[in-house]
Amino acid sequence: MKKSAFFLAALCSGSLLVASCSSDKTADTTTTTTETTATDATASGDMAGMDHSKMAEGSAAGDSPLMASMNDMMGKMSAMKMKGNTDHDFAHMMLEHHKGAVAMADIELRDGKDATMKQLAEKIKADQQKEIGEMAPIAERLDSAPSNYKPMDPADPFTSKMKASMDDMMKNMPKMVADPDMNFNMMMTVHHQSAVDMAKAELAHGKDTKLKEMAQKMIDAQQKEIAEFKAWHDKNADKM
Repeated sequence: MKKSAFFLAALCSGSLLVASCSSDKTADTTTTTTETTATDATASGDMAGMDHSKMAEGSAAGDSPLMASMNDMMGKMSAMKMKGNTDHDFAHMMLEHHKGAVAMADIELRDGKDATMKQLAEKIKADQQKEIGEMAPIAERLDSAPSNYKPMDPADPFTSKMKASMDDMMKNMPKMVADPDMNFNMMMTVHHQSAVDMAKAELAHGKDTKLKEMAQKMIDAQQKEIAEFKAWHDKNADKM
């Protein structure tokens, strides 16, 4: 899979890695800049060094439309800049995350054969499109919200939780196989889990009542769907 990064790169674009994402010190020598970048990357968990291409491993990965869709989603998320307000940043990141789920559901509805997976794809698409419609005006309202966390500080509790959710997704990204239903199953399982982890971060550190209510609903709905995905996976191991 082509190089991009998920929320990790998005945080970078939001100035988590000061030296590597800012040109404030352009007067410094090349050596100094390089050393500072390396130091900051190490301090923040070497997020700038995350290689999204590793997610595309697997015999059928190169031709996987699901992986291409995930790449597109991550590219859009990596281009976002963090404002430093928990509710604002969660809402804007989750909007792109939801759009990625809708795109993957469309691929399953087009290419899938299994009735259970296609039914889940229809539900996911409907639910997340509904949430996109509800969340978009909230995200716009929060564009003027004051800062309440430090996206530049990897030790910040909200930053740390959001980063961990993406780290876990990267580590658990499945290798694609020949069966499109199994690929959708595996991809949506890790995609849903990252959404659950992000929603838990919003519950712990968010301030907006409506957004926190939505985060709890996301957790409840997607944890249930994760269980359904895993049950199907266990019964269809021959598709691996």
